[in-house]
Amino acid sequence: MSMGKRLSAEFFGTFWLVFGGCGSAVLAAAFPGMGIGFVGVALAFGLTVLTMAYAVGHISGGHFNPAVTLGLCAGGRFPAKDVLPYMLIQVGGGIAGALVLYAIASGKAGFDPHAGFAANGYADHSPGGYGLLACALAEFVLTAFFLMVIHGATDSRALSGFAPLAIGLSLTLIHLISIPITNTSVNPARSTGVALFQGGWAINQLWLFWLVPLAGGLVGGLVSAIYLARAADVLAESASPRCSS
Repeated sequence: MSMGKRLSAEFFGTFWLVFGGCGSAVLAAAFPGMGIGFVGVALAFGLTVLTMAYAVGHISGGHFNPAVTLGLCAGGRFPAKDVLPYMLIQVGGGIAGALVLYAIASGKAGFDPHAGFAANGYADHSPGGYGLLACALAEFVLTAFFLMVIHGATDSRALSGFAPLAIGLSLTLIHLISIPITNTSVNPARSTGVALFQGGWAINQLWLFWLVPLAGGLVGGLVSAIYLARAADVLAESASPRCSS
């Protein structure tokens, strides 16, 4: 597959993740009388990844997230030379998704992006008032485990065709855990897109939602590579014929 097609697939996938996931938070979470709440937002994020993984995952690999790209590279599943182009196009897709969401949300009188715009934050800007260290730990652990799910679900020994379902449900679970903590990032492109339109504190705190998810993705990828390689060795040993005395 050409690099152009792969990058366009990553752009559309990340666009859909930000527009669909953050859009559910901005437009539908607190809608009077029928708001979907944070459970609905968590499900929306999972559905964006699930649907685009099936739609374009066979073209680009379906990363839609710089932390995933780095983690797959660390785990030996993705070439290092393609990491930067993937990350850049993912950020572009995230910004485009946030731009379209901003244009739609601005159609309502009284809309104020500075009130939050589904941005990620810590301390005073954490939905539940969680401090910097708690938010950093949550983002690190959840991103690392997200990469472990991705590596395991896409392993050649895993059940064929179910990887997008496992990955989408994993992202839903991640949001159910951490929306009250950081509004859930685990994805620097998602954080960057909405932070630019929030335009204030979200930009000042954006460093955390780059540094920590990338670190979590890196560790998750390395752990997965070691674990899956060891599992393959165990399977090979169990399948080898043994001499009996």
